[in-house]
Amino acid sequence: MKFRQIAATVLISAATAIASIFVYNRYQPRLAGPYQNGSENIPVNYASYMPGAEVKNATPPTDFTLAAKTATPGVVHIKTRINPREVNNNLQRKRSVLQDFFGDDFFGEEFQGEGGGRKYYVPGQMASGSGVLISDDGYIITNNHVVDDADEIAVTLNNYKTYKAKVVGTDPNTDLAVIKIDAKSLPYLLYGNSDEVEVGQWVLAVGYPLNLETTVTAGIVSAKARTIGINKQARRNAIESFIQTDAAVNQGNSGGALINTAGELVGINSAIASPTGAYAGYSYAIPVNLVKKVVNDLMKYGNVQRAYLGILYQDPSSIPEERWEEAGIRRDINGVVVNGVTESGAAAAAGIRKGDVITGINGIVTPSIPQMTEQIARYKPGDKISINYLRDEKEYTTNTVLKNADGNTDIVKSTVLDALGADLSSLDKGNAAKLGIRGGVYVENISSGILKKQTSMKPSFIILKAGGETVASLEDLKRVLAKQKKVQLEGVYPQLNGVYYYNIDLANGETF
Repeated sequence: MKFRQIAATVLISAATAIASIFVYNRYQPRLAGPYQNGSENIPVNYASYMPGAEVKNATPPTDFTLAAKTATPGVVHIKTRINPREVNNNLQRKRSVLQDFFGDDFFGEEFQGEGGGRKYYVPGQMASGSGVLISDDGYIITNNHVVDDADEIAVTLNNYKTYKAKVVGTDPNTDLAVIKIDAKSLPYLLYGNSDEVEVGQWVLAVGYPLNLETTVTAGIVSAKARTIGINKQARRNAIESFIQTDAAVNQGNSGGALINTAGELVGINSAIASPTGAYAGYSYAIPVNLVKKVVNDLMKYGNVQRAYLGILYQDPSSIPEERWEEAGIRRDINGVVVNGVTESGAAAAAGIRKGDVITGINGIVTPSIPQMTEQIARYKPGDKISINYLRDEKEYTTNTVLKNADGNTDIVKSTVLDALGADLSSLDKGNAAKLGIRGGVYVENISSGILKKQTSMKPSFIILKAGGETVASLEDLKRVLAKQKKVQLEGVYPQLNGVYYYNIDLANGETF
């Protein structure tokens, strides 16, 4: 009896449940929610933990203590002083109305320079930055813009000892400089390998921002081979292939160290991207593999032995995207399109032609201009390299010997022209004819050097005479400056009327 009652109860419960499900499905409207996957809905998943779905090679949280302790003793504080200086202002041959009316004596001698030019004074300046010790006997890497034009350089170590420093060599094209202090048994950083640095990797920036004591900040590498145009503002042949990070960097960090979590130097902090001048999220460091080459050249030769491939190319960033097709820039190419080759250059000797696409140097892939120029900048004239390139969609490899700007493999020594601190070129015949002159020396990209220190000369100036002698080419200018110390440069600006004069004193500039 009891069994029958239990069985009846179970059957009634089951029937009730089945009926409930039937009624619910028959009459209850279907709900479209985010939990449904279908062609008309966005597929989503709950953020629940599922055993077995872990990332097997996930990197655990990193402690940066050891890296910071390793690096901070080798990073120094650099303070510079630029003394007040007298600068000769430019003077047009046409006299001013006031001078014609009152005479030169009215203005006083303090306004008169050599050749009648007026004088004015630039006040003194003080600045600070950072540097990295690379040897136990006091060689230090920093940025060129940290020591640019400095009359006095003081270096303070992490232990608060201070030394006077002298400049060994500078390279405005990469914004690097080597300075030296007279000391022994110093702590120094070991070079890492910037080619092994990966996007997403932890890095630390070490330096002296905002005149503070040693400061360490951490971030990740957010991009590689970045160009931001900051070096190209000063030099025509500037090289930019920065490591971009989000480690906090401010003014004063320039010249400091970018290190990996092993405490190895992987870059020299150089710039920040900021609308205000203060840190806004991104900082830029010069890769250490490029730094090593530049530093070795500066220490061995006093200047950088720059190698050239001898090709012409078009930087896509300099052309609006809507004009890429017109300029022959292809969107589907990972490489550098050759727009032309110089007859005496290394590329021409290797058989590279216009229209070829360079995709690699010595087996290193170079999908962009910054990556290609960085690779070439690691070598000196006379070095043999391999070039990977595309022609008619086919891949080729060829070998060549890199050359210097003169088209040979000779060691290039510093000359008196380098002391001027500008990009100089002989005026070509066509432009000379348009200006109604026989020739001259065109001045552009004035950066660090005598012209910046001693004159108010502006880019686009054309030197026609030096020391009273006609100058039609770079060789003419070099010849005059080699035999005279105090020289008056005479020339014109294409956009302005009149003749301008600038007085320079080579004895107060760099020595050779």
